Amino acid sequence: MLGTARTAAHFTDRRRDIAVEVKIGVQHAPREIVLESGQSAEEVEHAVSEALSGKSPLLSLVDDHGRKVLVPADRLAYVEIGEPTARKVGFSAL
Repeated sequence: MLGTARTAAHFTDRRRDIAVEVKIGVQHAPREIVLESGQSAEEVEHAVSEALSGKSPLLSLVDDHGRKVLVPADRLAYVEIGEPTARKVGFSAL
């Protein structure tokens, strides 16, 4: 039983190692919103399409710190979804 719990936790932690960068342009706003999300690119795309089709009045995304970002669907100018990348851990000289 303990081994099963560790395996499930391992998969959960493994998913957090992948981040998708999302850039959101908002009409009448001088800067874009940039966030890294633990959601998959497909999940982000689905949320954007729901908002743009009128099924949802808000685009709702969760960043990698668990904060929810809400943007009114009628104010979306563009959404750029980056490729999933592994998060870097630790310090190194560039």
